[in-house]
Amino acid sequence: MYTEKIIKPPSGYLTLFLFLLLLVGGICALVAEYFLLGAITLLLNFVLVLPGLIIVNPNESKVLTLFGKYVGTVKADGFFWVNPLTVKRKLSLRARNLNGQQLKVNDKMGNPIEIAAVIVWQVNETAKATFAVENYLQYVNIQSEAAVRHLANTFAYDHMDDESTEITLKDGADKVSVLLEQELNERLSRAGIEVSEARISHLAYAQEIASAMLQRQQATAVIAARKLIVEGAVGMVEMALERLSEKNIVELDEERKAAMVSNLLVVLCGDRNVQPVVNTGTLYN
Repeated sequence: MYTEKIIKPPSGYLTLFLFLLLLVGGICALVAEYFLLGAITLLLNFVLVLPGLIIVNPNESKVLTLFGKYVGTVKADGFFWVNPLTVKRKLSLRARNLNGQQLKVNDKMGNPIEIAAVIVWQVNETAKATFAVENYLQYVNIQSEAAVRHLANTFAYDHMDDESTEITLKDGADKVSVLLEQELNERLSRAGIEVSEARISHLAYAQEIASAMLQRQQATAVIAARKLIVEGAVGMVEMALERLSEKNIVELDEERKAAMVSNLLVVLCGDRNVQPVVNTGTLYN
């Protein structure tokens, strides 16, 4: 595995001055009819001096190789002169966004879901990005997709699918993002890539089961609401019986208490307005 070697080549301004000086000298030699001297001067000037001048912009680098051997990487921005025989490859060090495509995968419980992630990454080690993989851009895309698929297979979509799990794709967004970032850094370290942020940008059930899952979520919500209503209604009935007993407003036997409890529960737990019925007789007739 190649290890990055950062080099600081000499400034290119002195070399540029030398290039201009040799250029003027070669032209003067040709004018003075010293053709051989002028031709050699200009040839050496354009072959050995000019090709060595490089410009490195901010957040860019130049990876240098000489006859198939890695020489080093220039990361400092500026104007430099390097060995003119080296092959110079420009490599950007800027942060990049990868907006992953929506993938249809199965979660931990086997439910088909749609998932996508946004990843912020940048080249950290230029030697690995250049020599360790064939194409580091394609490598990032493929490994990111593989990491997202593995993440989706590891966790359930929500707690309704697996009540025993602590982390789900839907409710544990922060923890899932941290795990995704860690896995991406492990996968992409081979190519010298560093991931600074990774987050789930799209998460939903697949279309073929979305309607069924929506109905299940609605049913779960209705059951939870009904449970709360029943608990409140029982408390209110209990309070009503206690207050009637404390105030000695009316003496109720067990049958009347049962009828009262039944009527109050119907009124409090019903999902429609109650139509009262006036009883002019007694409970026993």
